[in-house]
Amino acid sequence: MKSLFEQNGGTYSEVGDYLLPDLTIETQTINHIGKYGRLHKEYLKKHKNGIYAGLLITGKLSIYLAEIDTQAHDMLELLMKQMADLQGITEALKASDQIAWVGTMNSIKNQAEEIVFSELVYR
Repeated sequence: MKSLFEQNGGTYSEVGDYLLPDLTIETQTINHIGKYGRLHKEYLKKHKNGIYAGLLITGKLSIYLAEIDTQAHDMLELLMKQMADLQGITEALKASDQIAWVGTMNSIKNQAEEIVFSELVYR
């Protein structure tokens, strides 16, 4: 009688006096995971361990984190552009008063990043 492992297509190799299952891990493509993907990974580990374990076991964690990272960067870029437009931040201001421009853009980035954190990274 075949074991459940053999019934599902598994095979064994003889090593000395033992039969060991032939287990392989599918290779994954290495995806770039940036700041937001890494932060989301830590959040999943601490607060959504079941989801984290499921993604890890199925081999989809790297792809998922890369997608979150890409979405976060796209959202941040869009929000910063919209906020700058609303506040009237232009290239003319950048040319005439760089310090004011940098300060305002840093403030806009911090505000946009908080939105990205609450909407994507820590959900």
